[in-house]
Amino acid sequence: MEKECHTKDQNKQHVEDAHEKHEHRDDSGGDHHARMLQDFKKRFWISLLITIPILLLSPLIRSLLGLEALQFAGDSYVLFALSTVIFFYGGWPFLKGLARELDEKRPGMMTLIGVAVTVAYTYSSLVVFGLSGKIFYWELATLIDIMLLGHWVEMRSVMGASRALNELAKLMPSTAHLVQSDGSTKDVPVDELSPGDLVLVKPGEKIPVDGRVEKGETDVNEAMLTGESRPVPKRKGDKIIGGSINGEGAVEVKIEKTGKDTYLSQVINLVKQAQQSRSKTQLLADRAALWLTLIALGSGLTTLVIWQTLGSALDFSLERAVTVMVITCPHALGLAIPLVVAVSTVLSAKNGLLIRDRGAFERARNLECVVFDKTGTLTEGRFGVDDVISMQDGVTNDEVLALAATVETRSEHLIARGIVKGAEERKLEVRSPESFETIPGKGAQAQVKGQNIKVVSLGYLNEHNIAVKNERVDKLAAQGKTVVYVLRNNKLIGAIALADIVREESKRAIRRLKEIGVQCMMLTGDSKEVAQWVAEELGLDDFFAEVLPDEKSNKIKEIQKRGLTVAMVGDGVNDAPALVQADVGIAIGAGTDVAVESADIVLVENDPEDVATILSLSKATYRKMRENLFWATGYNAIAIPLAAGILFPLGIVLSPAVGALLMSISAVIVAINARMLKLPSQ
Repeated sequence: MEKECHTKDQNKQHVEDAHEKHEHRDDSGGDHHARMLQDFKKRFWISLLITIPILLLSPLIRSLLGLEALQFAGDSYVLFALSTVIFFYGGWPFLKGLARELDEKRPGMMTLIGVAVTVAYTYSSLVVFGLSGKIFYWELATLIDIMLLGHWVEMRSVMGASRALNELAKLMPSTAHLVQSDGSTKDVPVDELSPGDLVLVKPGEKIPVDGRVEKGETDVNEAMLTGESRPVPKRKGDKIIGGSINGEGAVEVKIEKTGKDTYLSQVINLVKQAQQSRSKTQLLADRAALWLTLIALGSGLTTLVIWQTLGSALDFSLERAVTVMVITCPHALGLAIPLVVAVSTVLSAKNGLLIRDRGAFERARNLECVVFDKTGTLTEGRFGVDDVISMQDGVTNDEVLALAATVETRSEHLIARGIVKGAEERKLEVRSPESFETIPGKGAQAQVKGQNIKVVSLGYLNEHNIAVKNERVDKLAAQGKTVVYVLRNNKLIGAIALADIVREESKRAIRRLKEIGVQCMMLTGDSKEVAQWVAEELGLDDFFAEVLPDEKSNKIKEIQKRGLTVAMVGDGVNDAPALVQADVGIAIGAGTDVAVESADIVLVENDPEDVATILSLSKATYRKMRENLFWATGYNAIAIPLAAGILFPLGIVLSPAVGALLMSISAVIVAINARMLKLPSQ
């Protein structure tokens, strides 16, 4: 046990070391984001501390809180000094962004923020040094605080997605047993292997690389790679795929693929894509920021010209113009989409839902059909006991299963493990056999309490002219289930049907999806009989059986031609084309690197019920985005004309301080509304 734990720790360290090397090589990756996260965090907390005295020294706040006693000679100069620090230190990322966007001739959100804080700081400083008017320092400070907080939260969501993907990488083997020239083995990291190397794969281990069997024989569970739920025999020269699970035989594999094709390299690419993926709604907010910048500058200049033309004093005209520009500051709009995106990303990542493509995540709200792969997605991808049939009077079903499990405790075969696990789940007494012997190609036998117990295939019965006449057995076999027979002293006493176990989570997932009007279908390479049984068990709307890997994407096209928006959920190499073809591709995280690489969304937990959660979260996220855009743009539509003085003839003038207060309230509403986004209850 101690040795096993040590090996696991080594594997974990190899993954972390490799990822750390990659981060240092590529500054656009996680290391860069980590530094940005720390920078925004530091600037936010320092700016927040400086904001406290700025608020206490601001005339409007003092009057609202009844703190006039804090007033002292020269307090405006102290206020200027503190605001200068927060303007240049806290506002530096936005000032730098303003310069970059103008240099690239692509003004956006940074331009709007930069213009807003610059106007507020410059005008307030002129007031401190003699210009008649109101200061906006407290507005400047809170604007910078809120924007720094928004960017910090957004960076945390990105880093959260990265850490979750790194955890996913650790699910796959990172070391291999390299065969030396003298026949001994040495454990080495997978990324140190080269094509042509020989690696030893022991019974029950995951195969670390793609290659061909050079020596030995075994059965391999390739369910997550090919969709075939039965174990696949592998002999010398047979192709073997990394990520599949070795059976009971040890084999030596000659490596064919390494380097960038390994799982770890592809997961690191996933991290970068998750960090760089941008929401279409976020781009809409950037375009809105450009228009608001133009509106702010245009409205401010127009307001100044109109009031000057009407003969107003310069300080009044300037105050109106600045009020308009500050009112247009993107407190609310700047947070409307990013905060919702950040909250939804953090929510999803914490719950094992990794969003690689924000656009696909937003499309998920319109899904009309979800197509599931069968093996490893709707089913567990392992053989389990589905039914036990006693075929001799006086012998119970439990006794049949217990005797079979006693024999199979000495075998590592996939069917044997299923029988033993079935007995354990039923809490049956499983003894140690007195002797054990395999029957090549037909089953196994053992001595139990002095009796000869055999667990064999139908082929063995036919070979020894043992007749089977049982309608239940015939029905189970017709459903494509694997049936083995139990003999006691060469007399048939029962049969055990095994099948790829249907997940309980699958039943709940299908039920939830159908409740909200989403059609549920299944694609599988398995036989029609097996597919029909699973479809009936789950209540699916339709299924496609015996579909070859290269045909799966065509099936998705067929469904799309029905006018349906389609999501594909899969975990294997054979699912990759269908994942790409679908409107939304969803990969089960325990699946292969190719499936994960092809998907828009990755489920870290192997739980199909998360598909329904994604759909519900997508709808809730989009609803929050629309609500926030309404609050942000609706406020500006009303506040800008009032700030410009359109109701001045009626004696209604929106002062700069009141305008700033209302705008901040709008931003607070947007922030609170975003934080109220919750993961839909199941």
